[in-house]
Amino acid sequence: MLVDPRDLLLSSYDYELDDRLIAQEPVEPRHAARMMVLSARRKSGLIKASHLRIWDLLTELRSGDLLVMNNTRVLKARLKVRLENGAFAELFLLEPLGGGDWLCLGKPAKKMRPGNVLSLESSGKDNISLKVLDRDTRTGGRIVHFPPSFSDRDKIENFLHEYGEIPLPPYIHSHNLNDEDRYQTRFAECPGAVAAPTAGLHLSDELLDYLSVKGIHKACVTLHVGLGTFRPLEQESLEDLRLHTEWVEVKQEVVSAIANCRARGGRVIAVGTTTVRSLEASFIAGNGCLKPFRGEVDLVIKPGFKFGVIDGLLTNFHLPRSSLLLLVSALIGRDKLLHLYREALEKQYRFFSYGDAMFIPPEAILPASRR
Repeated sequence: MLVDPRDLLLSSYDYELDDRLIAQEPVEPRHAARMMVLSARRKSGLIKASHLRIWDLLTELRSGDLLVMNNTRVLKARLKVRLENGAFAELFLLEPLGGGDWLCLGKPAKKMRPGNVLSLESSGKDNISLKVLDRDTRTGGRIVHFPPSFSDRDKIENFLHEYGEIPLPPYIHSHNLNDEDRYQTRFAECPGAVAAPTAGLHLSDELLDYLSVKGIHKACVTLHVGLGTFRPLEQESLEDLRLHTEWVEVKQEVVSAIANCRARGGRVIAVGTTTVRSLEASFIAGNGCLKPFRGEVDLVIKPGFKFGVIDGLLTNFHLPRSSLLLLVSALIGRDKLLHLYREALEKQYRFFSYGDAMFIPPEAILPASRR
């Protein structure tokens, strides 16, 4: 597939956003968020946008379709620690490295040198000592040793529940008591993410129930959202772009659900870009055949990518100059996407994690990108 050279420049994915449109809190109920729905004219390929609500997925989806969601659960990964000089600092857990060692971002990182001991404190609880082992050159983070019993995501979750805080993105300045609930999807099961798969935040229990009644099937993959999904890109040339790896699991039941969907003539609709990365990385690992997969992925999806699994996508409005914009551009084209973002800005859509959504049905996907 021919790719416009401008599609491989980071500066091509910039747009101006009024900070007042960055959602500071979610709407209630979840399914009341706005949804830009794309449609395409057959002959011209011109994309038109309709302006609905998430609840309208009941009319946009068809009986027999399959919704694939990411069931990761956000860890309370933000920890306040005391430095050796008595000052407070912050650790942000990213991923386990084995034996109680964790890759973390530190703030201020320059105050966390190898050999330093950090004290983790919580009211009414014993202090816990954490040792800085090394600096991680890939991320600029720190490798920190926790008690060996906290060796993986499952084992550390209860500990983080006592000592940690939900890691809301830095652009959300309004913190509420219900953040612990609202920054999780209703189908979150597998602990391990440090950021929410935000498109899934729109799906309420009520909507999911009505979708089932209509004959829309559901399946879940797991991708523990980490640094790779949300870290800003820095290099201007995207030709050889690399992303931080993230842990993925696509089980046999998902593979079977997709095969059954195809057999009945349904469409595979991904909820969120992390679901797309999970399915497409598994497809590539299976040499062009979707098979169960469990492990790390660093798949970059950008213009020129041909999708092998998904037929449509529900996604939020993403940060400028982000890998998420590249992924959505691979589906519908960069120029079309930026035009739609300008329309969203004019119509005062809410952006980012707690913001509104865009639904991209199969007919809106570039013919050359379709599976």
